[in-house]
Formats: sequence, structure tokens, C-alpha cells
Amino acid sequence: MKVVIVGGSGLIGKKLSTLLRQSGHEVTSASPSSGVNTVTGEGLAQALAGAQVVVDVSNSPSFADDQVMQFFQDSTRNLLAASTNAGVGHFVALSVVGADRAPASGYLRAKVAQESLIEGGGVPYTIVRATQFFEFLMPIAQANTSGQTVRLPTGPLQPIASSDVAAALSEVVGHEPLNGIRDIAGPQAVPLDDLIRHVLRTAKDAREVVTDHDATYFGAPLTDSSLIPAGKHWTGRTSLDHWLAAEADAR
Repeated sequence: MKVVIVGGSGLIGKKLSTLLRQSGHEVTSASPSSGVNTVTGEGLAQALAGAQVVVDVSNSPSFADDQVMQFFQDSTRNLLAASTNAGVGHFVALSVVGADRAPASGYLRAKVAQESLIEGGGVPYTIVRATQFFEFLMPIAQANTSGQTVRLPTGPLQPIASSDVAAALSEVVGHEPLNGIRDIAGPQAVPLDDLIRHVLRTAKDAREVVTDHDATYFGAPLTDSSLIPAGKHWTGRTSLDHWLAAEADAR
């Protein structure tokens, strides 16, 4: 099949492109660097011509509440219109586990708006909701650091390797549209404060993680169920410790 990956130059897009090409698919990477702008619509018709599947793993260049909402709404509307015109049979989008359970987060509100547009867009679809990636655990620590102290709540995360996210998306591309949502997550849920404490300790980072029940996750308060799968889900194979060891070996 011809598969167009929107956001194909990013972390997930590159890994997914490799997997799909290894499976024999024709892959087109669509991003501003390749002349495709989903917000303005520039280059979309040409990129999607003849495509059977579109996979949207793009992300907003700004996480400011208004701007991230505008990005996902404009981009998704343009992608759905172009997909309809091109006769695309399967629209796959990457979203976030628990997006609808953390309304205080402007980013997650924008992902819910994106999902709603896809659900009503008229193109057969599958929405893949993933938990946080291993690759972003250290940035979570950085965002919550003051001096040598990292303040974090205890709400659990069930992080996943980006390579496992790409593998799950590759499976979805090879199947019929669900016209629904599929959750994917890593193998273990861990309280956020303990999770980051472990990551920092493994990295020999001297910062101290302090449990703070009033701390938020990028502006959203965490409960015990905010950002972990609520039921049946696809589970990645890569453990955090295996990933951390591989990262250490690569340095």
C-alpha cells in the first residue's frame, strides 16, 4: 500500500517509516521540511495522491493552549478533507491515553478536539492512544525542577518505548479500520514521583525528587487513573530498565 506519514520526520514517524518499508509498503513522509504544511494545506493534495492509508503522528510546534488547539483543529480538518478527496481508506492518528480524563491540560483538550474531528470526519479511522514515551521522562523531570529539587505527584504513568509505539502503529496500518480507539502502554505502571526518581538515579543525576501531592503534570492534576489505560490495551515489550540500559550503552 501507499502510506503517507504526516510528521514523518519526527521521533515516531522515522521509526514507523522504517518498519512499513521493511513490510513492503510505499511510504511518503509528509512534513514542512518536505513541502507539506497541514495547517495551510500546502502540498497535501500532491502528497496524498494515490494513498490508501494516512498516519498522523504530527505535533504542534507550540504547546501554548490556544496555539496547540488551533494547530490540531486546522491540521486535522485539512488532512481529513484531503483524505476524502484522495479516497483514503484508513486514517490513523496518534493520540494520548487519558486525554479525555485530564481537561485541565490545554494540550490534552486539543487532542480530544482532534479525536472528535476524526470521529466525525467521514474517513474510516483508527485512533491509537499511547501513554507517555520513555524518551520524555527526563524532560518531565526538567519541567518540574527548581534548583536541585524535582516536585512531582504520585499519580501513575505507564510509559512506553517509542519503538513499541511505532510497532503498534505498524500493526494498525496492516489491519482494517477500527472506527474506534486502541490504547497502547508500556509494561508497568509506576507512581510518577517514583518513576522519575528511578530515572534520575539510573542516570546518576543528583537532583532530589520530592513527593508533592499539589504538583501537576504539565498543568493537570493527576489521579490514580488519569494517564494509564482504563481497560484492555496493547502492551509494549520494552521495559524501562532495558531502555535505560540501551540508552546508557549508546552514550
